[in-house]
Amino acid sequence: MKKRFNITGACIPEEHYMVDISGKINEIFKMVEQGDYFVINRPRQYGKTTTIYMLNRLLKTSGDYFPIITSFEGIGEEGFDNAAVFIDAFFLLLKEEFSSSGDDKLVKFIDSEPLPDRIDKLGLWIGKLVKETGKKIVLMIDEVDKSSNNQLFLDFLGMLRNKYLKRREPGQPTFHSVILAGVHDVKSLKIKYRKDSEAKFNSPWNIAVDFEVNLSFSANEIRTMLEDYTKEEQVTLDIPFFAEQLFYLTSGYPFLVSQLCKIIHEKILPAKETRNEWQPGDLERAVQISLNTDNTNSDSLIQNLENNPDLYESVFDIIMNGAEYSFNTDNPLFLFGKIYGVLKDEKGKAKIHNRLYEQRIYNYMASKLETSGKAIWDHFTAKYLNETGGLDIKKILLKFQGFMKENYSQKDREFLERNGRLLFLAFIRPIINGRGFDFKEVQVSEEKRLDIVVTFDNKKYIIELKIWRGEAYHRDGIRQLCGYLEAQNETTGYLLVYDLRKESGLIGKNELSETDGKKIFAAWV
Repeated sequence: MKKRFNITGACIPEEHYMVDISGKINEIFKMVEQGDYFVINRPRQYGKTTTIYMLNRLLKTSGDYFPIITSFEGIGEEGFDNAAVFIDAFFLLLKEEFSSSGDDKLVKFIDSEPLPDRIDKLGLWIGKLVKETGKKIVLMIDEVDKSSNNQLFLDFLGMLRNKYLKRREPGQPTFHSVILAGVHDVKSLKIKYRKDSEAKFNSPWNIAVDFEVNLSFSANEIRTMLEDYTKEEQVTLDIPFFAEQLFYLTSGYPFLVSQLCKIIHEKILPAKETRNEWQPGDLERAVQISLNTDNTNSDSLIQNLENNPDLYESVFDIIMNGAEYSFNTDNPLFLFGKIYGVLKDEKGKAKIHNRLYEQRIYNYMASKLETSGKAIWDHFTAKYLNETGGLDIKKILLKFQGFMKENYSQKDREFLERNGRLLFLAFIRPIINGRGFDFKEVQVSEEKRLDIVVTFDNKKYIIELKIWRGEAYHRDGIRQLCGYLEAQNETTGYLLVYDLRKESGLIGKNELSETDGKKIFAAWV
């Protein structure tokens, strides 16, 4: 059976193209050797299940350890009705695990033992299980979020904690290591533990050590997957280039890396004449397809923003205005932004986790603006193409200038201060949709610049959006734009200036100038 790129469930080396994560697994194995209890908490589809699967394989090769891997996804809500029901469900999961591994001895052991009916009795049974195996048992439980908001779950963790604290005492055998995996770190969950449903932060899992293994992929790690892929498929590609670009676009988010590769291999290559060669444009096309494909990952991203208005506002401010927030996980906003994979800590500042997410969020915010009644237009791509089939950015800026003059005035200043640049991004979206995409580079300065790199049919266009801050800042901004054009190997740039003063005389103005050998077309709105 040929391998494939996988974006659902655990990745299996014999079946899927995988990044070599042996270094990460070895780091975790050292934690197990030390007898650590810990939580692998990362965003959805971040490789947690694959990590547990690969750790389980490694542990099985050692004669010292007896790994037990299970998932609380198999215990429905009714499984937490009372202790007896929970324990019965937990035993069933263990029995299924032992049966699948062919350990008939332990299956018979479970069947021969009376079923505990209380959590404390379950603790005594665990001691018997440890003695029965004669090995260091490593318990791994995936999907602990499924049961996190439950007192019975807390009781279960509390029992494991008590046994952990007594494990050095004679006659108190327990699990050598316990690993919980889920989106949330258990200690960050709001647990409802009172009858009046008052939610408080509470956790009996303070014995857990911090899990600091980086599960995101580096560019060098991505190379290992591409090397395996090229050998298996006899496909030619510039491995260093694509590894760097995949990391640049995804910040190493495992799902996104595999998704882009999967799109190129399964959707783009079959439609090409050169089916055995990756080209840079293939990755750009894969980004377009990814951004226009609904999946559980993107659904979760948008849902988390919709369900958290404060997070939505902060993300909006970061993307559109270059707002800088100190990243502090004592602030629940940033804590949950990190937990959901929306935000990351970059040199102490809160940043959008990756460029694909930033683009997806921008598309979503622009769409919301379009349907709000604040952005109404009727245009299509063909109207804005030049004689060579490329985009006529000058025509786009002039059309937008006219749109703003007809529909907005100084009384809309507050709306424009917040949404003016998003209006343009929403305006250009249907023009490039399907044949291009745009990425934003926020330049944090007193000008509040927002540089946009539009890619359309493999050609790049650089557009800078900024709010007017005076002539001196304007000239500095042009010089900085010229520097950016130089870095991008482009000769022409575009500038859209939002002038929010009551009287300026500049609104509606446009000019073509040349600075440092670069042509700049500017339009004021």
